[in-house]
Amino acid sequence: MKFFRMVLWSALLVAGVPQAWAQANSIPSQPHLLVKGNASRKVMPDRFMVKVALESVDMQTDIARRKVQANAERIMALFARHGAIAETVRMDNLSIEPSTRYKDDEEVFQGTAVSRELEDAFETPGQLQAFLAGLNASSEVQVRTATPVYSGEARLRAELKGEAAAQTRASAKGLAEAYGAKIIGLYTISDVAPSFAYGVQAGSWPGADSTGDFYKAGGSLDRMQVTGSRAKAPSLAAPGELLTAAPITYTENVYAIFLISDGN
Repeated sequence: MKFFRMVLWSALLVAGVPQAWAQANSIPSQPHLLVKGNASRKVMPDRFMVKVALESVDMQTDIARRKVQANAERIMALFARHGAIAETVRMDNLSIEPSTRYKDDEEVFQGTAVSRELEDAFETPGQLQAFLAGLNASSEVQVRTATPVYSGEARLRAELKGEAAAQTRASAKGLAEAYGAKIIGLYTISDVAPSFAYGVQAGSWPGADSTGDFYKAGGSLDRMQVTGSRAKAPSLAAPGELLTAAPITYTENVYAIFLISDGN
């Protein structure tokens, strides 16, 4: 019995490929193996972002500008005092525009609004906490935090790509040997599940471990899956404030089609 036209899949460690890899949209007519490689890794975030929006309104533009400038200098000093990462500092240009409000259905001019936004990152939640404790917020100084990130994300993606390629090759070799077949070439490799008529669609690939549950829960097999969990913030924390470090899971997928022939 010939098994060459059957799809042979393999779920490995959860891995992925970069955007440059093309999607496989077709299946070859000749005998082949279709394999899937997966790789994932958990890492701790090392960049805890904070953004501060500054705005002052005054009939005299220069007064509003000087208020924003004074607040910006104060924020920059706080960044330095609490160990913010210098290379992550970002300060937008000044924005100057008229400020109006409605009173009795009539637009009333309030003055000139001068605004600027600052952004920086800290290496630990503790540093961010200390910065927030030293910051006096007001109607002219608004602060918010952002989701923590991992600074080595690009390098990690490259490593996962390498793992994915190695795992798909090893899987194809093992499957071919199990069926007495021989790999004669690589037809295509992709970061997206190919369009095929085997009855298995993107999002429903069985897994060798609990990763299958992720797809059943609605995860898609796109270029890269990034998931994360965070400990529940204290009840007194402001909305959107993420000060507790929790792992981030990076997950990527690879799909490869290898051409095969009868090993005899």
